[in-house]
Amino acid sequence: MPKFAANLTWMFHECDFLDRFTVARKLNFEAVECQFPYAWNHSILAQRQADSQLQMVMFNTPPGNMDEGEYGIAALPGREREFKQSVLRALLYAEALNCKMLHVLAGITPRHQDKDRYCSTYLSNLNWAAEECEKSNVTVLVEPINTFERPGYMITTTAEAANMIRQADSTNVAMQYDFHNAQLMEGNLTAVLASNVEYIRHMQIAGVPGRTPPDRGEMNYQYLFELVDKLGYQGWLGCEFQTGDSSTEALSWARNYGIG
Repeated sequence: MPKFAANLTWMFHECDFLDRFTVARKLNFEAVECQFPYAWNHSILAQRQADSQLQMVMFNTPPGNMDEGEYGIAALPGREREFKQSVLRALLYAEALNCKMLHVLAGITPRHQDKDRYCSTYLSNLNWAAEECEKSNVTVLVEPINTFERPGYMITTTAEAANMIRQADSTNVAMQYDFHNAQLMEGNLTAVLASNVEYIRHMQIAGVPGRTPPDRGEMNYQYLFELVDKLGYQGWLGCEFQTGDSSTEALSWARNYGIG
């Protein structure tokens, strides 16, 4: 049976972020994830996590300057020192929260530039991050992200992510597979998932279109959940979708799995 982690960034907007740990616990989640925890002191987050007895599954490395359109700096030449500092900051949070996976955001690559240069920078930074994170028993994740929501993002397909993982010098690099992104960029989910499951350490779910709960939209998640089990995936499925004003209503599909 699949196991689900609540994404505290996307879900439970009816309450403040710090209170979402308690909400997730009351709804019978055993694990959570988020995008960026850095607006809060790591000690405060760790206390909320401990109080709720939830496992923190993963979060992203710092994104750079999002106000200027950045979404990750790992692939940006000339930003290597800043990138390393950002990973060390993320590890501080990961250690406080006992989180064992970090998604290293590649970043937006400028149009009409030499993409090979950005790929080379990303691979070099990825190797450094993998080695540094391994010291803390933290796995580095690579995620393909759709270009409808993040135009110009460097890693956009499962094949690109798998290729980057194969090129890495470390075995401490794995894939984060988001069904929502994969449907938008590739489709053919059954074959793509089956041929890449060996690389996947974490999955995320959301409906298409609109990052809705998974029982809405064009994707058959009941089938996909069965497929995930059939393929032997043992990790978490992050609920990276919007719950609107009613978390209980948005989780009606999850009651069969003991959540809600």
